[in-house]
Amino acid sequence: MTSITKPPVRHPGLPKNALGFTVRDYEGAMSTLCAGCGHDSVTAALVLACWELALPPHRAAKMSGIGCSSKTTAYFMKQSHGFNSVHGRMPSVTSGANAANRDLHYIGISGDGDSLSIGLGQLSHAIRRNVRMLYLIDNNGVYGLTKGQFSASADIGSTSKKGEANLQPPIDPVLLALTLGATFVARSFSGDKAQLVPILKAGIMHNGLALVDIISPCVTFNDHEGSTKSYKFTREHEVELVAADFVPLRREVIAPETDAAVSVVTMHDGSTVRFRRTPEGYDPTDREAAYAHVRACQQRNEVATGLLFIDEHGQDMHAVSKTVEMPLVELPYEQLCPGNGALQKLMEGFR
Repeated sequence: MTSITKPPVRHPGLPKNALGFTVRDYEGAMSTLCAGCGHDSVTAALVLACWELALPPHRAAKMSGIGCSSKTTAYFMKQSHGFNSVHGRMPSVTSGANAANRDLHYIGISGDGDSLSIGLGQLSHAIRRNVRMLYLIDNNGVYGLTKGQFSASADIGSTSKKGEANLQPPIDPVLLALTLGATFVARSFSGDKAQLVPILKAGIMHNGLALVDIISPCVTFNDHEGSTKSYKFTREHEVELVAADFVPLRREVIAPETDAAVSVVTMHDGSTVRFRRTPEGYDPTDREAAYAHVRACQQRNEVATGLLFIDEHGQDMHAVSKTVEMPLVELPYEQLCPGNGALQKLMEGFR
């Protein structure tokens, strides 16, 4: 099924970002997903996040694999670069693209089937290399394109639309990412835009791989009683770690001194941001504490959401590999291919 082009109609009163673009300029084609699909809510959050960051569309690359979630790349930032790879291979394709051009913002969109089954090894090595990208997992616990079989993220005891119970333990992408050393780990809910948008903005700007697991209910196959990935279950069991926002790097803004739980800060554009203090005793830079928090929530039949862990000092793939500062796509031919003499000199070092 092909996507439908949206009419290029713009209300003259729409606000513009620092680039002069409106939110409509960050949209893509009309969605062909089921009405009410959580993935469309994720798309709307992505549109808003990119608009608020004033992200130049031509400096972004949207990457995906196969699945309902992987169709998302058609639905936002139509003026951006993009590549729809084969099933489970989005991480390695993005790694290669990032190796060639480190100056683009990479947004990888995947699903629990695409990332936690056939693409599990690909995801693991992208985390290990700390490829700079926003890695979204639209997690609904089923294979929506192939009529609702359980995916690798389905919880034990959760039931299918036909009433069958899942008997296999799930792979939790958040716990996996924490174990493998990811430098940015978060979880959110497609129905919670107020929480999701700041997380996406922070993930896009993170210097490394930012994994965001998003509970995104499948209204056709997995939004019923017995599903642990449904709208009702997630709303009733969501446990938000901390209410926070993302502030891009600009001239320093000083927060007022206050003992209140919530402080209001005026930003450069005149808008205000409300900051709520992190619960006492939780340190988002403590990997072990983050892991323990997620496990404790699981044992209470809760879904831990929010920014769970961040390491702002981690080195991305280019820093570890000591690549040149200039993107490879911009290097002159003479430097990329210095000739046979340089090759022979290099080979002497291996003899």
